[in-house]
Amino acid sequence: MSENLLQYINNPTDLRKLEPSQLPQLAKELRDFIIDVVSVKEGHLGASLGVVELTIALHYVFNTPDDLLVWDVGHQAYGHKILTERKDKFHTNRQLGGISGFPKRGESIYDTFGVGHSSTSISAALGMAIASRLKGEDKQHIAVIGDASIASGMAFEGLNHAGVTDANLLVILNDNAIGIDPSVGALKQYLTSVKEGKNPKQNNMIKSLNFDYSGPIDGHDLPKLLSELERLKKVKGPKFLHIITTKGKGLQQAEDDQVKYHAPGKFDKTTGEIHPKSEEHLPPKFQDVFGLTLVELATNNPKIIGITPAMPSGSSLKFMMDAFPDRAFDVGIAEQHAVTLSAGMATQGMVVFCNIYSTFLQRSYDQVIHDVALQNLPVIFCLDRAGLVGEDGATHHGVFDLAYLRCIPNLIVYAPKDEIELRNILYTASLGLDHPIAIRYPRGRGISVNWKKPFRKIEIGKAQELKEGTKIAILSTGFIGNNVTLALNDISNSDAIAHYDFGFVKPLDESLLHEIFASFEIIITIEDGVIKGGFGSAILEFASENNYTTPIKTLGIPDVFIEHGTVEELQKICGIDVDSIVELLLE
Repeated sequence: MSENLLQYINNPTDLRKLEPSQLPQLAKELRDFIIDVVSVKEGHLGASLGVVELTIALHYVFNTPDDLLVWDVGHQAYGHKILTERKDKFHTNRQLGGISGFPKRGESIYDTFGVGHSSTSISAALGMAIASRLKGEDKQHIAVIGDASIASGMAFEGLNHAGVTDANLLVILNDNAIGIDPSVGALKQYLTSVKEGKNPKQNNMIKSLNFDYSGPIDGHDLPKLLSELERLKKVKGPKFLHIITTKGKGLQQAEDDQVKYHAPGKFDKTTGEIHPKSEEHLPPKFQDVFGLTLVELATNNPKIIGITPAMPSGSSLKFMMDAFPDRAFDVGIAEQHAVTLSAGMATQGMVVFCNIYSTFLQRSYDQVIHDVALQNLPVIFCLDRAGLVGEDGATHHGVFDLAYLRCIPNLIVYAPKDEIELRNILYTASLGLDHPIAIRYPRGRGISVNWKKPFRKIEIGKAQELKEGTKIAILSTGFIGNNVTLALNDISNSDAIAHYDFGFVKPLDESLLHEIFASFEIIITIEDGVIKGGFGSAILEFASENNYTTPIKTLGIPDVFIEHGTVEELQKICGIDVDSIVELLLE
């Protein structure tokens, strides 16, 4: 075995000292390094394994960081991080105080643009290219985007603009036919026919947008990648290179089961076998409660439709796609389309469950206001991954939804405190509502093993008393209320403290609020969303409108972007974990 090369590579300058003939060996070492660390520390695996050769070739051919390289989404940037001065810190990936799982400007000069949500790379790199030209700089600008991300509207907007500029922009399409789940749609079919040589050259869609198109080429063939990138360096104007890669390349299981090995958890680095986690006697994941309940409801109601933008596995809409393929749709990475498609179906009397991660609904805010709420169409938004999501960090926390949805007229906003409440609100919404509703629930598991109870209709706008008390009232919304329950169990003199669950953040249970303000000396609100504009703000507004002077303390996410770490660590930082609540109450 020849000497380990990776140990001498700390940055791209070191990389460029190697001979081209040494790069395939480096590729194998880089793959092994990623597998070694991710097998123990967890993280995103398949995407980074698929672009090892491309990552090496880009940093070898281009003069990074002077030449600007933008990765789309960033799941695939582990090799990039390791080659750009973060090899020794890579074991801290996605941990509290460690490096981010995604490219991040504040972390490295090699991370030219912060990413985490897809389809932003072309617009960002084009912006950089136009700025370079205006400043008289001679730089290269490269955007690496996957076939699932390029189907998004924003990527098309970027291509459409770039095609009428003379910007020095290279778009590399990393085509592996999968995002997190397999890619979908007509564009995917087009790319497949190009790969198979069935698409005549004169029918090239990218050329029609004024790009210099080349490919498709094998993205694992280093000599071919190097020569093509060297050639493209000299070509002026917008250029497009189509490469074919295999997600999970180099680990057989990751190639065979690309969905499972996108982020597999801990696994055996030699065999690739995922370490089994015992799931017996555990409460279900909220996403599965949603997915299984929807199938149950859809069985009895032919008007029920399920829609998700590219997250069938993550949201568990997959259950309905398998059971009712004609009534469940993965529309690809297209949140805006997902919302307006739902609105269109709702005009025709369909009962539409539009399932989007809370952090991704931000991308379709105009459609929620303009196409759904303004027309008062009863779309049922199911917002998975609400609150703090943990290791994915600031780009993925679903902490803004209460604040940005609460201000929209006609929209009901509900946060179930457990799986049984989630099941019942899904049932209630399926019976027909007069307004659209947003139902937010967290990532991960709930608290009840025995959650499949008979359905019960929930009264819209009603809060409930969970515990009596005499002096202090705690008002919680959603799953974070379970932290309050645990905290109260820890306090000996908890008789003085009452606890109320406000599932409905809009409309608020005002009659109960009048009783609470008349009965208690102090009121504490708690939410796992931002304090500015959230549930606590709604209680402060109510107090102000009704001239109540009771002291109110609001707990929640402070006015900063919360980084990555475990949910428990991040709750502690925000002061909404069980221990922090106990401490506050003892004061």
